[in-house]
Amino acid sequence: MSWTDFYRRRDALDAVLRAAAGNPAAPLTFDRELFATEDELLLALHYRWMQQLTGRLGTALGDSADDRVETVTRTWRELAAEQPVLRAVLDAHLTSTEAVEREQSLLALTAGLAELSEPGAEIARVGAAFASLIRSGPAAAVVPGRHRRLAKSA
Repeated sequence: MSWTDFYRRRDALDAVLRAAAGNPAAPLTFDRELFATEDELLLALHYRWMQQLTGRLGTALGDSADDRVETVTRTWRELAAEQPVLRAVLDAHLTSTEAVEREQSLLALTAGLAELSEPGAEIARVGAAFASLIRSGPAAAVVPGRHRRLAKSA
């Protein structure tokens, strides 16, 4: 991909998000020269989300003395608040199980709720439970010191 292609795709993603700002659940309009299908577009948007999330998680974990679960929760919520249209579009349209599980696994592993030695399905299951907690309310909903309980009961 050339730099010209990169910037065209970036600008096209920005245009999709601007158009979706009024109603993120509405059908998406996009440049079919750059994205052949809506699924391809959504994977590009999810990639954008994951780039921002992984970068912020790395920085937050390095800068914080807080509990890992609290740090991951706070970081995800801050990004969702800064990128509400991107998050809402993904929530309304992303159907790729693989992409969703990749994000959930990242959350579980980064928070220390799962380990790489565990089966992928178990990591994703724990991540799904953790993602639900992250989305459900204030950080107080995640009680420090109960991490293994979440991992075992999720």
